[in-house]
Amino acid sequence: MPLNPNASPQPLTPPVPNISPDPNTPTSSPLPKPTSLPCPPPDIHLPQTGLPQTLPSSTDPAQPPDPAPLRRSSRHAGPPAKLCDYVCSTVSSTQSSSLLPGPTKGTRYPLANFVSYHRYTPAHHNFITQISAVAEPGSYSEAAAHPKWQEAMKSELQALQANGTWSLVPLPAGKSPIGYRWVFKIKHRFDGSIERYKARLVAKGFTQLEGVDYQDTFSLTAKIISVRCLLALAASNRWSIHQLDVNNAFLHGDLSEEIYMSPPPGLRRQGENNLVCRLHKSLYELK
Repeated sequence: MPLNPNASPQPLTPPVPNISPDPNTPTSSPLPKPTSLPCPPPDIHLPQTGLPQTLPSSTDPAQPPDPAPLRRSSRHAGPPAKLCDYVCSTVSSTQSSSLLPGPTKGTRYPLANFVSYHRYTPAHHNFITQISAVAEPGSYSEAAAHPKWQEAMKSELQALQANGTWSLVPLPAGKSPIGYRWVFKIKHRFDGSIERYKARLVAKGFTQLEGVDYQDTFSLTAKIISVRCLLALAASNRWSIHQLDVNNAFLHGDLSEEIYMSPPPGLRRQGENNLVCRLHKSLYELK
């Protein structure tokens, strides 16, 4: 049969075979109709529970809401991770090498084979022993238990008040005070003896909001390269260098922003719990 090139192609369908039922094949019997069973009457008696039938209204003045429980952090306070690879403690000069604990059994490379404080001169050994003899407190509660640190914190608060760093005012509506913390440092002389106990009150600048508590972050401090250049010139020309220490040198800058800080424990007076510190001068760690 010749093909017509102008005719549209027709889809090809396979032929369906005509299968007649086999009389010998058994057929399944029709399923019986399901019989309807009587449903039991619904149980209208509800089980008794310990819940009240009526919930108390949240606006009921006779039942004030329970305050949220205070949550304390369970994180263990320890030294910084960057100090894990270093020896951060020394031994007393009165102890001999026989009293020092030996390495743990199975240690392949004991640290005592490479680091020994008994190889130092007596003067240097006395220096490092005096530095490590007194530990710096890590919290306010630890420092408040020692008279030396109590006097240091009192001196710091008196210096800040004499400088006009803040004034106690009520907290305005819509304002949130920033926090503070104490930083404790022991100042040593060149021979390792203690010169003074320094307590510094710093602000938690990381809680400040940009555009609200500060605008720009800039500090007029000398770069370390400038200090090294000055020391190099003084050494080459045999100049004499005099060191001057100014107490609270960074606390003389006036603040144009409106910043409020929670008062430290030494400023809180009985009956004035709603007062905060309105900062007029700069504090350490402010933005």
